[in-house]
Amino acid sequence: MKKTPLLHSAIASTLWVFSTGLMAQAPALPTAAQTDPVTLGWMQGSPPPANKVIQFYDGSFYKFPQFRWSFSNYRQLAPTTNVSRGTTPAVALPGDERKDLDAVSFTPLGKTEPMTWGQAFDANYTDGVLVMHKGKVVYERYAGALSADKQHISMSVTKSFFGLIGAILVAEGKLDENAKVAQYVPELKDSGFGDATIRNLLDMRTGIQYTEGYMDPKSEIWTHMFAGRVFPRPPGYQGPDNFYAFMPTIKKQGEHGGEFAYKTVNTDVLGWVISRVTGKSVGQNLTERIWSKLGTEQDAYFAVDSLGTEFAGGGLNASLRDMARFGEMMRNQGRFNGQQIIPAAVVQDIAKGGDKSAFPQATYPTLPGWSYRNMWWVSGNEHGAYSARGIHGQAIYVDPKAEMVIARFASFPMPNNPFNDPTSLPAYMALAKHLMK
Repeated sequence: MKKTPLLHSAIASTLWVFSTGLMAQAPALPTAAQTDPVTLGWMQGSPPPANKVIQFYDGSFYKFPQFRWSFSNYRQLAPTTNVSRGTTPAVALPGDERKDLDAVSFTPLGKTEPMTWGQAFDANYTDGVLVMHKGKVVYERYAGALSADKQHISMSVTKSFFGLIGAILVAEGKLDENAKVAQYVPELKDSGFGDATIRNLLDMRTGIQYTEGYMDPKSEIWTHMFAGRVFPRPPGYQGPDNFYAFMPTIKKQGEHGGEFAYKTVNTDVLGWVISRVTGKSVGQNLTERIWSKLGTEQDAYFAVDSLGTEFAGGGLNASLRDMARFGEMMRNQGRFNGQQIIPAAVVQDIAKGGDKSAFPQATYPTLPGWSYRNMWWVSGNEHGAYSARGIHGQAIYVDPKAEMVIARFASFPMPNNPFNDPTSLPAYMALAKHLMK
């Protein structure tokens, strides 16, 4: 029997809803308990049984439920580069465990029956979640293949790190937000990015021909991921061989500065700009500017292409505790570990949000009133919350009014956040209000 092509099986079957952007009811799926990677025995044994093996080249690393294991073990499957924590001692996160949080109740979006914080842990296929309140860890829980001493892929949460670094370079005067991309990367002069500004990149308002439609094998996202070896290449692939080769192929479509349009390639172009301006890779920038200053417990690491170029759009892997440290730094206006790590004005600019009129509400029905600024999602709610968000449920959620930070890793079966937002966003607000009592 002829095998179904990879494009339409291992990956495409998992990602078929990615391009819809609509809040929807997830199809009937096995529960978190039924798909627990330890219980199922994925990659256990010396060697593992053939039917329990997960690999990159055949796409099984991105099939559900296999990715409940691979999201916590990416380094075993593909090339990576390190993001060093440095050589200084880790800074302890003070603890003040709360036993009452699992019982906090909320009503999911579009539902009438309440759910508890504890129930949402499984409903969201959570791999790990950590809550900080007033600088102390009040809740920390792990499941599946993740533990406190392991890293997990953060998907598009990665974008917020580099939107932040881009904004820092603007604040330092090393990057002109009104300058054209081609000024910094001449190789992109004749591409769709040539006359886009750095601000267009930071706020994802570029007029380029690029869609993230996973149902369409001709969609630019596929070539992007194949070029960077984020997904295994299909037989006969003859496209660009790395991220640098792919980015100049993007054409212009429409005008820059219009509506917000979420396109992963914007972050990789920003990463190229950052590297040119600083003379260092995006991973080195993250190490030197943030990671080695946070008192992190562990190194982080990046998925890379054939040239060793880090995937700025979604390749960062880190521990949950260190993600919480980063979120706490944001909550404290860029200050953490006894030092001002990033300018307070940069954090304040993010927290203010972007142009709400440019945010297409119809495409994001779970995010009414939100906006996008420097690659952060800004709620505009009564608490002034803002978030880094990644597919399958990755999140760093900062609530300044409640003095709360939530870091979460997950392996939700459906990639689009509108599938897990209904059991996430109201849960975050309910928890914040409970902690403020």
